[in-house]
Amino acid sequence: MSNGRLAFFIAMAALLLRAQTPDPQNEFEVASIKKADPDARGRYIRMQTAHQFLAYNHALKTLIAAAYDVTPQAISGGPSWVESERYEILAKAPGDIRPNLNEQMTMLRALLADRFKLTIHRERREMSVFALTVAKGGSKLKVSTVSPDATPEGPPALAFVVSPGVLRLPARYASMDEFASLLQRGALERPVVDQTGLTGRYDFDLECAIDETLFGGALGKGLDNPAAPSLFAALREQLGLKLEATRGPVSAIVIDHAERASEN
Repeated sequence: MSNGRLAFFIAMAALLLRAQTPDPQNEFEVASIKKADPDARGRYIRMQTAHQFLAYNHALKTLIAAAYDVTPQAISGGPSWVESERYEILAKAPGDIRPNLNEQMTMLRALLADRFKLTIHRERREMSVFALTVAKGGSKLKVSTVSPDATPEGPPALAFVVSPGVLRLPARYASMDEFASLLQRGALERPVVDQTGLTGRYDFDLECAIDETLFGGALGKGLDNPAAPSLFAALREQLGLKLEATRGPVSAIVIDHAERASEN
């Protein structure tokens, strides 16, 4: 074999080996999983520091929803405990730079496959959805003044805060994709599709009533604050956005297999 052909085959072998070697940046360095406190309230996923990832009080089903960016209503299959048993995950991200949201979810998907032995497949389904659009009169959103690198843990987590009778969302450095994802993964019981055409990052505060249409009715009604607007009204009045009910194709997830994660 000529030196040129030998060099070619060595190079191809090296490329193949690298392709087959897992990328350490796609997995957490270490992770502990334990059952959540039965009295825990609320749930969230966020980077607590540049390297420490926390998923608090999540069922496997809502972890899957976050990891694959789908509404829980588009997830089916699996044993009953994937909805009822709640977990806390504390993990360390690799590298010297804080992972972005996509990188965090890539690592979460790998962790679920490893520790819960999770396997899934996708199915295309026609479902009722909400289209997030700009309301008549235009958007009221303000471009973010937050620097994503101002602190090691990055901008505050995009998460609802429950107060007596009122649901608040203090959003900082949020995109419309992320906002739509938050709405569909928690507050609303159908997929939310971003059709605003807004591509920037924004700071805003949303405040609405707690009622039976949110979080599957789990929070009850905010009867002690009847003056607070519904989520739909608050979107129009405070942000210049609206949700329109329609139907559309959704990439749904079917759980083929899942096992309880051992606590460690």
